[in-house]
Amino acid sequence: MTRIDFYLTNNTSNTGKDIAVCKLTHKAFRLGHSVYILTTNPDESAQLDRLLWTFSAGSFIPHGLDTGQTGPDLPVLIGQQEPPEGRQDVLISLTAEVPEFFSRFKRVVDVVDPTPEAKQRARERYRFYKERGYSLQTHHL
Repeated sequence: MTRIDFYLTNNTSNTGKDIAVCKLTHKAFRLGHSVYILTTNPDESAQLDRLLWTFSAGSFIPHGLDTGQTGPDLPVLIGQQEPPEGRQDVLISLTAEVPEFFSRFKRVVDVVDPTPEAKQRARERYRFYKERGYSLQTHHL
């Protein structure tokens, strides 16, 4: 069964949330996991694509944007749609809704910024998962 982890950020800037995503992605990559980062729009995807190259000196995370076409089998993909077949290890979700395809992943990482609206939406997602019996963890960053 899919494990769901909520990561609550305390930095109100969008960059703070993005840095948290980069750190979580780096950790998952170092542990040998493949990662799909689900964003809300192309601009958010492009921002994370740039930041993954520069957020930490000396780190290297092979990644790319999911263009919907078959490409190299990168360990980290960033996109706004359902990931390609075979992606089922770690899903980092930055969306306000529960992704329809979440259950095909072994682990879902839900990153929440500290705004009241984002927290309320996260509570709704948390209830959704809890009502269906998923294992839930909450982490404060």
